[in-house]
Amino acid sequence: MLRTPPNLQIPLDEIQFSFVRSSGPGGQNVNKVNSKAVLRWVIRDTTRLPDGMRHRFLQRYASRITVDGAVVLSSQRFRDQAQNQRDCLEKLRAMLAAVAAVPKPRKKTKPTKTSIRRRVEGKRAHSQKKQSRRGPRGDE
Repeated sequence: MLRTPPNLQIPLDEIQFSFVRSSGPGGQNVNKVNSKAVLRWVIRDTTRLPDGMRHRFLQRYASRITVDGAVVLSSQRFRDQAQNQRDCLEKLRAMLAAVAAVPKPRKKTKPTKTSIRRRVEGKRAHSQKKQSRRGPRGDE
C-alpha cells in the first residue's frame, strides 16, 4: 500500500513498474543493468481517490498524464532498481500530497481609498517631474 498524507491508501497492484537501462555515465554497468524505474498508474481507473482530489490532480499535472489517463514517472538517480522504485513512489506521494488540500477560494477585495489616493498622487508627481524636464514650448 502506498500511504499518502490525508489517510489515503493506494494498493500497489494498481501501480505498474517497468525497468529500463539508465542513461548517462557509468561504464559497463549502465550497458548491462536495467536500473531505471518507470512507474505507471492509471489515475482515471482508480477508485481510491476522492473525485475532488482526482480533478485537482488531473488539472495540476495535465502535462504529465498520457492520453489513456495514466501518470508516468521515472527515476534513475540511484544505481539500484529498488531505490529507484522507492524514489518513484515518493514522487507520486509528493504529487498526491500537493493536491490533497482543497485550495481556499479567493475573496475579491477593493483597494482602500488611501491606497487609491497614494497611487494617483504618485502618478501626478511622476507627470510633474516629466513635464519639468521639457523645454519651453515655443517656436522651434
